[in-house]
Amino acid sequence: MFQNVARPRGRPRSFDESDALKKATQVFWSKGYDGVTIDDLVAVMGLGRSSLYGIFGDKRTLFLRVLRAYAEAKGARAAKALFSPPALRDSLAGFLRHAVEAATEEGSAPGCLMVCVAPLVDDPEVKQFLKDAAAAGLALVERRFRDGISAGEIPSDFPVTARARQVLDLARGLTMHAQMGASRKTLLNDAEEAADLVLLPRRGNAAPDV
Repeated sequence: MFQNVARPRGRPRSFDESDALKKATQVFWSKGYDGVTIDDLVAVMGLGRSSLYGIFGDKRTLFLRVLRAYAEAKGARAAKALFSPPALRDSLAGFLRHAVEAATEEGSAPGCLMVCVAPLVDDPEVKQFLKDAAAAGLALVERRFRDGISAGEIPSDFPVTARARQVLDLARGLTMHAQMGASRKTLLNDAEEAADLVLLPRRGNAAPDV
């Protein structure tokens, strides 16, 4: 009943779970969810099939874990870029520059796992995760605009929610242009200009006193 086959690799003694997740992230990022096979994951993560399933579950479960870890790390860096500069305009530019830098990072596939890969995955849990992540991102940018109102940088009737959505749309757009091959230099220049556009006064209103 049992065949004499080579024993698959198990979990290495020096196995680093965090490092394995990063390697899986790059595979999903570069090949897309549907393009990745278990053999791809086994090869890059340094695990046997049984260990991979035992530690991370099937491909779908692993992808969800990768997505959560990726979003957490990216969200923390984006929040830092958004809230570190004291001036609102610099904050927005920093947030958009971060999107460009993350999408053009050397050694990684261009684009973003959450913008360019995850939306194509036909899975309810993945779709809900992306929806929740988008809501959290919107709330973060809205908060930064409200800080700007409190500091007197923008008027009290500034369209916070609409402009926060624009900021996120611009970040996604810059990321997708990176995936299509636009240069980092060009996209960084675009990010600076986009930060200025977002702060333009509402049509028919006088320019805010900043």
